[in-house]
Amino acid sequence: MANRYRESLLDKERFTIEWEVVPGRGAFEKVQLDFIAKCEKAAAYGRIDALAVTDNPGGNPAISPEVMGAEVKKLGLEPITYFTCKDKNRNELESLLYGMARSEVSNLLVMSGDYPVAGYQGRSRPVFDLDPVHVLQLVSAMNEGLEFPGMKGTVKLKPTDFFPGAVVSPFKILESEQMVQYYKLKKKIAAGARFIITQTGYDARKFHELMQFRDQEGLDVPFIGNIYILPFGAAKAMSNNLVPGCVVTRRLVEVLDGERKAEDKGKKARLLRGAGMFAFMKGMGYDGVHISGLGVSFDDVVEVIERGEELVPEWQDIVAEFDYPQDNGFYYFRKQEGNILNRRERAPRTVRAALPFSYRLTRLVHNLCFEPAGLMFGLTQKLVAKWGESGFFRKFEHLVKVAMYDCMDCGDCALPDVAYLCPMSQCPKNQRNGACGGSYNGWCEVYPKEKRCVWVQAYERLKNYHEEGRIENNLVPPPNWDFFHTSSWVNYFSGRDHSAKKIGIKPPAGKG
Repeated sequence: MANRYRESLLDKERFTIEWEVVPGRGAFEKVQLDFIAKCEKAAAYGRIDALAVTDNPGGNPAISPEVMGAEVKKLGLEPITYFTCKDKNRNELESLLYGMARSEVSNLLVMSGDYPVAGYQGRSRPVFDLDPVHVLQLVSAMNEGLEFPGMKGTVKLKPTDFFPGAVVSPFKILESEQMVQYYKLKKKIAAGARFIITQTGYDARKFHELMQFRDQEGLDVPFIGNIYILPFGAAKAMSNNLVPGCVVTRRLVEVLDGERKAEDKGKKARLLRGAGMFAFMKGMGYDGVHISGLGVSFDDVVEVIERGEELVPEWQDIVAEFDYPQDNGFYYFRKQEGNILNRRERAPRTVRAALPFSYRLTRLVHNLCFEPAGLMFGLTQKLVAKWGESGFFRKFEHLVKVAMYDCMDCGDCALPDVAYLCPMSQCPKNQRNGACGGSYNGWCEVYPKEKRCVWVQAYERLKNYHEEGRIENNLVPPPNWDFFHTSSWVNYFSGRDHSAKKIGIKPPAGKG
């Protein structure tokens, strides 16, 4: 089936333009009527290749993006449906994909999603049964014809035709934060992401860094730059980390504060800023732009596009206006002399963080008892096979793991995958393949200044042993809930859980 958005992105001669519209809460409210009106104008304009439809933005309930995506499709415009993990388990995600396939809603932007903050009679329970890497794997499997065991053998479904993408943030302040973003980016592309969109930020050197990283790593998918039309109020909230993943520095807030004193409240200046970003992104080699912002009208979007095209020849002069670095922020590449862009040489890495004793002890015990080459592996396996099902053994394991790792007893343990930090109990979004995009200065998106991101800690721990690259190369499947409230040690030594299968552990002789 024809897909204008996919065709546009894969056409190397075309610069793709997409517009993000928020449909809001309710079914028959004015916000939905405004949404349809924007779609009609965008379709008639002809220069906008797709309309992006958000999924419960900010963690608040809203009309289903899958339904609104079908509405966009009927109006003759390609929708990009945000497809998030926060509210749905893996079965519901799969069900929605079948419905979207029948409606020919093919373009997906797969992401973790904003942590729920509201809902009917209180905050909604977060789900996060899968992370974005898992969802991309599911979509890829469906595109190839999903296979599953049936009554009479393996059943293979007819292939779907989804065009999935993912998100990356190049705007992190710490080396550990930024590197786990790039590691996860590579996992997303390996899992099937066909395009990448950036998070919100205004540091041109960081936008340039992402292009250089793409070229260095040979990431052969289209990259799209995010242009958020930024008013003062939103800038102030973002600078205070009230909008997870969006980075605005204090200096930019001060600039916007001055601009809002103009007669038009700074509107002309912020649209010109959006046009400047359009120009330097096209000049840097991005494949398109993603225009977003609350209250942005169709006429605003047209002005950004048309003025941006006019400014493209001047992009190397304009880029100096977007020099908004974070204080002591990490950059992957060295800076050019007399310019705000990057050289090709990698920047030096920071010093290694101190290691807690508990990590050193756990690492030692694991290497002795849980690694097949460990001196006590065979003995440990025999002891678990003999006593693992006893009530005492089960309580002993649980007490140890709760005390040391805040274990939630999922039975499909990912501690060895995250430097002995539990992504199920210590990460509110249960991210098993890398950090979400919402961390700030090393702090968890959901508990800023209370809990440090587990993936930031994992990177720092592994770096002491020059093993931080293990994060990039280790793909962790979703937990198997058949194992919930069972012994992870028994599941491991009997060859049942994901870690055992990965390294080929077989059950002891005579044990099934």
